[in-house]
Amino acid sequence: MNRKTLVLSAVVGLLAPVLAACGGSDSGSNSGDAIVVGTTDRFTASKEAPAPLDPAYAYDVGTWNVLRQTVQTLMVQPRGDGDPQPDAAEKCGFSDSGNERYSCTLRKGLEFSNGDAITAEDVKFSIDRARGIKADSEVYALLSTIDTVETQGDREVIFHLNSADATFPYKLSTPVAGIVNPKDYEKDKLRDGFSVDGSGPYTLETEVKDDAVVKAVFTKNSHYKGQLKVNNSKVEMRSFEDAAAMGSALEKGDIDLMTRSMTPAQITKLDNASGGNVDLNEMPGLEIRYLAFNTNSPSVKTQAVRQAMAQVIDRGELIAKVYGTQAQPLYSLVPATITGHSNAFFNEYGDPSVSKARSLLTKAAITTPVKMTLHYTTDHYGTATAQEFEILKKQLNKSGLFDVTVQGTSWDKFVPAERAGKYDVWGMGWFPDFPDADNFLAPFLDKNNFLKSPYANGTIINNLIPESRREADRLTASKSLTQIQDIVANEVPLIPLWQGKQYIAARDDITGSEWALNSSSTLQLWELGRGVSE
Repeated sequence: MNRKTLVLSAVVGLLAPVLAACGGSDSGSNSGDAIVVGTTDRFTASKEAPAPLDPAYAYDVGTWNVLRQTVQTLMVQPRGDGDPQPDAAEKCGFSDSGNERYSCTLRKGLEFSNGDAITAEDVKFSIDRARGIKADSEVYALLSTIDTVETQGDREVIFHLNSADATFPYKLSTPVAGIVNPKDYEKDKLRDGFSVDGSGPYTLETEVKDDAVVKAVFTKNSHYKGQLKVNNSKVEMRSFEDAAAMGSALEKGDIDLMTRSMTPAQITKLDNASGGNVDLNEMPGLEIRYLAFNTNSPSVKTQAVRQAMAQVIDRGELIAKVYGTQAQPLYSLVPATITGHSNAFFNEYGDPSVSKARSLLTKAAITTPVKMTLHYTTDHYGTATAQEFEILKKQLNKSGLFDVTVQGTSWDKFVPAERAGKYDVWGMGWFPDFPDADNFLAPFLDKNNFLKSPYANGTIINNLIPESRREADRLTASKSLTQIQDIVANEVPLIPLWQGKQYIAARDDITGSEWALNSSSTLQLWELGRGVSE
């Protein structure tokens, strides 16, 4: 019946106590065939990245959405967002007044999917392993506030932090903190390939062709003990080359649901259609897009060049021509719906102005036009990315101040090149690890940032980030967070572009699709069922 459902997530957690699911693997319906989910995410192994699904390495939304189904964490982000809740843990909490000692008690009878008992030592092994390997994805930086991990008996884990960190419970809900079996994962070496073994709600089997996963089958884990209610017995995820092929498969009934990344045209078509048997669910999202700079590269090393780009780019035109109502302009790394957000870039630059940009470059004695290449990935954020970068190129070149070309590269080659510092300017998206302003700032600006950016501001790293983490009340942390955003707007190590909504399209006999994505774009396959929609 092709209706559009608007799902209002409680980003600040007001709905969480009411909507948080509980139960475990024995709850929910097991009837019906496997629910088939389509995605354009690509899961590939290469010489540069041979271990894409190891929790100590994986750090993108696609691989995390595999791990969140299979590798259990002490805490989990509940349905409807809000504060994280215990999952592998029975209870967790700060045991001191300074937010520097965090204790967890494991659930009784916790087991890996093969039936092996899980102990506190397994948790310590898993956390210390990720911290010790220090993979070049920089995902281990999420655990940077841990000093030591202590165990007491089989069920008690105590985290001693090197500084106050009110966001630590969120970090324990991310896959890098996933509990893995020492029998399957070596302490000092990443696990190559696509095998995943844990204690999450599902086990995983993959079908691989040419070092890429073409099908992933998630089967309900009978050993799972946690708070999640699993509403199906099996989910099959199929990876498509592009959104058009995925959409065709949904229309033909070959898949039951499709998620990221649909094209703006597909979303508009589904939104406007009447009749049919596909429902479009629109949800608030925290996805952002931005330009990143290698601030050591000659073309953009001078701050005035980056400022001039920020002064010229017209977000309104960009969104109107590419994404329409599916996105909104973003003037900070922190999205508008997150506590601590400020419109720092608008406050600094106002409306787009070529004359102001020219003045910035003239004062810095920069010869124009400034020549550079904007790099983007062709297959990770959807096909509209190419159109987006063509418009950015036109805006910058039309000013007469820049001579810009664009270059698209597949994700499997794009990421290693970006991490190796081969790009001066490149476009990225960010799907937050957890819905807090810290997670839109620290991963880009702190030590061991995941972009491997040479940009480092001592005030941000040594003072403002630690100050913000000391505040359990995130509204109180806003002063430090606003100062960080103001510095970023002035020094421009990145340029935020837009904040997007998120969508799922599902056949109308699929239930729970309105809960299958949370605001952090976490895919929650356990919410899906097969039945009759109301």
